[in-house]
Amino acid sequence: MLSKRVIACLDVRDGKLAKSVKFVDTKDIGDPIEKAEAYYLDGLDELVFYDITASSDKRNIMLDVVETVAAQVFIPFSVGGGVRSVSDATDLRLAGADKINVNSAAVQRPDLIDECAASIGNQNVVLSMDVLRNASQPSGFEIVINGGRKAMGIDALAWALEGESRGAGELVVNSIDADGTRDGYDIELTRMISEAVRIPVIASGGAGVPEHLVDVLTKGKADAALVASMVHYGDYTVSGLKQSLHDAGVHVRMHW
Repeated sequence: MLSKRVIACLDVRDGKLAKSVKFVDTKDIGDPIEKAEAYYLDGLDELVFYDITASSDKRNIMLDVVETVAAQVFIPFSVGGGVRSVSDATDLRLAGADKINVNSAAVQRPDLIDECAASIGNQNVVLSMDVLRNASQPSGFEIVINGGRKAMGIDALAWALEGESRGAGELVVNSIDADGTRDGYDIELTRMISEAVRIPVIASGGAGVPEHLVDVLTKGKADAALVASMVHYGDYTVSGLKQSLHDAGVHVRMHW
């Protein structure tokens, strides 16, 4: 049986760790490099780094920060924000990223997924999806880009399936409605996509208590749960979350 993963997300703005609620009211809350090392030492399975204003600012990711984080952690390290070309993906890989997250640019030019998969391998390409509920879409969910600023009129389920067919090796499914609320993941959204695709699905947005991770990894059928606020603010530790999952019968890699 494959272990379920606990992944911490570092949203970075101007080199500082940031956190928002539903992609607004963003606040600086600390040093991403310090947090990355602490989570790694506490048994984190994987780390995700998002430069949250790179796409909207139309600039490249801060490679120096990526290099510094990569030097501190020895677990899979995934980076996204502002990846618009194979060249961008290659630069990030050379800076120490194991996986590359594509999001806004891939929605605007889907061939980017194919190109990155062909260049750096499917297993290293992650399609991040920012999703809002919208009853006018066939699945009830719509894709938005540029940090939640622009609705695209694209059905979320259709986009997940297209991303898989184009070569994405994993999907991050981020519910903007749940983001930062700490009221729980969107189980309906996560389960719908997890049941439709054959590649791993990472649930994102809304984690507040350990039971939320249990629910999304079981009822939501996610392969991994992404956390942010609940560890960034010190309410929970990575090792404590994994112990809770283990105690609930969820198969995780323990850090004894």
